[in-house]
Amino acid sequence: MINQGLNQASALAKVDVALESLTHLYPKLIDLSLDRMHRLLANLGSPQLHLPPVIHVAGTNGKGSVIAIMRAVLESAGYRTHVYTSPHLLKFAERIRIAGSLIDEALLLALIEEVREANSGRPITFFEITTAIAFMAFSRIPADITLLETGLGGRFDATNVVNNPIATVLTPISMDHMQYLGETLTLIASEKAAIMKAGRPCISSLQQPDTKRVIAEVAENTGTPLYLQDKDWFVRSARLSGEFTYKSRKIERKVPLPSLPGRHQIENAGLALAALEASGFSIPASAIKNGMRVIDWPARAQRLNRGPLVVKMPSAWELWLDGGHNADAGRIIAELVNDEWLDAPLHIVCGMLASKVASDFLSPLSSLAASFTAIPVALSPATYSPKDLARQAGLSGFQLIKTADNICDAVNGIVSRADQGRARILICGSLYLAGDVLKNNG
Repeated sequence: MINQGLNQASALAKVDVALESLTHLYPKLIDLSLDRMHRLLANLGSPQLHLPPVIHVAGTNGKGSVIAIMRAVLESAGYRTHVYTSPHLLKFAERIRIAGSLIDEALLLALIEEVREANSGRPITFFEITTAIAFMAFSRIPADITLLETGLGGRFDATNVVNNPIATVLTPISMDHMQYLGETLTLIASEKAAIMKAGRPCISSLQQPDTKRVIAEVAENTGTPLYLQDKDWFVRSARLSGEFTYKSRKIERKVPLPSLPGRHQIENAGLALAALEASGFSIPASAIKNGMRVIDWPARAQRLNRGPLVVKMPSAWELWLDGGHNADAGRIIAELVNDEWLDAPLHIVCGMLASKVASDFLSPLSSLAASFTAIPVALSPATYSPKDLARQAGLSGFQLIKTADNICDAVNGIVSRADQGRARILICGSLYLAGDVLKNNG
């Protein structure tokens, strides 16, 4: 074990080196299986059996937002909250929150070394071994609740070794990661719904009909009590009033709109409240009110107010950032534009990983943008080239299409070509791109 007084900057540098070494333990970045996790966790004394009560969250979009909303409400009510999410934007420690704070870099380094030693060099993916690291931290430090996000899928996700959550949550399920989860929506839904556990409530958002049918079948087969939006709980929005109504079979309350913009975040807030209610947590109205106002979840329709990119823009312009990258994310951003952004031209700067179906994300946005600029995702060999992404944008219906080598050149180009009245620039298409923007320009 290392000295806990180690300088944090030094520890951060050591953490980066140690984490990089973990990427070489398995030839594949993703290989869905629970065998390696069970073996490693057994060597570590099964920390997954000693976590504070767990709410386990799966889905395609909104997992992180729902967890961020639950965390804000729980912490406003005084609950000590462990949180595990992925990926990170700026540094790995963002993935592991310990009783309300990001994990200390020195503690993280110590746990990396301990878990790597227990693994003894055997094959294991990066997500699997880092999930084990999170479980070790959560099992040793007291808290009232653990909020646990799947990395990909559900059935064979490394987080699905937790056998006794107090509740499971399913956010909207759509087409994504088809190469791992299946080529149809029903296959993907079946994989994600496999986090359900017998006798433990599962709370689901609105789902597409085929997805809803699969979820109901899995719930019946596993003996899982199922709480469906618009059947067992409801959300009704009155946006002009600055609040929404949450209603279940037991309660009805007026709730301030969440601080995260977009109508989808109202749905996410309702799902978070339904999950907390089904889990049995007592949350006073004052904590819900405060929690909705202090939600912290970067790169989800986040406005950037400082940094070199903002300085480059006319004073009347706005710069926004979103890490969405699939069909539902494109639809959600389009809703935000239609609801709140039609008062000024929108210029899109986009970089995407080549593993994503670009047209699925881009098509809902094509009629709403004054221009589209394609850029690479920096430092990623898996990025669409600007030329290839520009071609996809053209096939998706964009009219004015440009390319740039980097985000700074993209913004400079937009500003030089556009009128100097009000306008917005949205940087989108990848969480990796969002992280790079926040690191260098946030």
